[in-house]
Amino acid sequence: MLEGFEGEHSHGDYFPVAFIKNQMQQLHLFSAIERDKITLDLFQAYFDARKNKRNTINALAFEKHLEANLFALANEIVERKYTPKQSICFIVDKPVKREIFAADFRDRVIHHFIYNYISPIFEKTFINDSYSCRKGKGTHYGIKRIDHFIRSCSQNYSKDCYILKLDIKGYFMAMNKFLLFDKVRNELIINKNKADFDIALVLYLVEKTIFNDPIEYCKIKGKNEDWEGLPPTKSLFHAQNNCGLPIGNLTSQLFGNIYMNEFDHWVKRNLGIRYYGRYVDDFILIHENKDYLQSMIPKLSAFLLSNLKLTLHPDKIYLQHYSKGVNYLGAVIRPHKTYIANRTKGNFYNAIEKQNKIARDHSPRGIKRSIQRGKPTKEEQQAFQSSMNSYLGIMKHYKSYKLRKDMIFKNLSGWWWNYVYLSGGICKFEMK
Repeated sequence: MLEGFEGEHSHGDYFPVAFIKNQMQQLHLFSAIERDKITLDLFQAYFDARKNKRNTINALAFEKHLEANLFALANEIVERKYTPKQSICFIVDKPVKREIFAADFRDRVIHHFIYNYISPIFEKTFINDSYSCRKGKGTHYGIKRIDHFIRSCSQNYSKDCYILKLDIKGYFMAMNKFLLFDKVRNELIINKNKADFDIALVLYLVEKTIFNDPIEYCKIKGKNEDWEGLPPTKSLFHAQNNCGLPIGNLTSQLFGNIYMNEFDHWVKRNLGIRYYGRYVDDFILIHENKDYLQSMIPKLSAFLLSNLKLTLHPDKIYLQHYSKGVNYLGAVIRPHKTYIANRTKGNFYNAIEKQNKIARDHSPRGIKRSIQRGKPTKEEQQAFQSSMNSYLGIMKHYKSYKLRKDMIFKNLSGWWWNYVYLSGGICKFEMK
């Protein structure tokens, strides 16, 4: 099965076929074909996991002994000895304050391994208007759909319609692990004849991932003061027993969609809400009758509590006429026009200031900041592109040319222009 297989090595050459075959003989619990498949799929999961992560210390350490690490991981899987390693916990402030548990790189490989197997199965069960962590969806698609819903319900702004936006309190920290695992297991068993992988093996990894408690032996990065102002409902350190998933893991994003899938279908089918969309725990219902939407709130709350053990956020209930607009996924959706939300503008400005600090760090004291002293490192270049282009990618979908131009040319340090240029009409930064 492996004849002709070539995988990119950390130094640009290829994995020797003889080495791979020799290592596979050690995976003695499965048939030869099954062992081959697991190992090859682990290599693919590695390639997926290293995207945008290749220059992190964790990823480089794994890649240094790549083949040995992947075959050791394969052995752990088939012998049912896999255990997640220590996570790193820290706080990020943008776009909102959140607690992040960064998994060890080898565990990220496992997350992609799981995702690559089960995502196609669950993708077929999701409603179209679940936007998070799905190919062809995302924030821009969600904004377009909600705008379409408003225009359709109001018959192109000629009749009344109302927007109900709701939020779940501490969603990721409130998810019940037993409920989640049952949902994953039941769906995979139902589709066992359609799966091209070993259901028991994948469920073993899913269980290990869901029930792993990252706060045990985690490494704290930062100061205790970083957690000041973070609500307890947004921290795993305050989650109830057997509840909560770490934000940031690929599997957590997928599990977040799986957990709410039952609710999505109930809203569409049982309540008959035609205009409904959800991004993670932020969902919108649109209807021509305001009183009807008001009457839905206790029903939605009761279903979430009884079926999913979740609570609506009491301070994040928005019910307004469409003419008032709605702030959703970083945009303000109003009749005939969608604007960039002020928070997104502010975050873009802060991101530019962060890059300006790097420019100042490269400049000698007492000399103009634009004077070059040393090129930005490869990591700094990648961070610059990732940060700047993420905001430009959002903003280019709206009438924001003047805003983008002013933000960049009035605020970005001239030092950066020694190494970057803009392409596509202020749509993307490229390195020179």
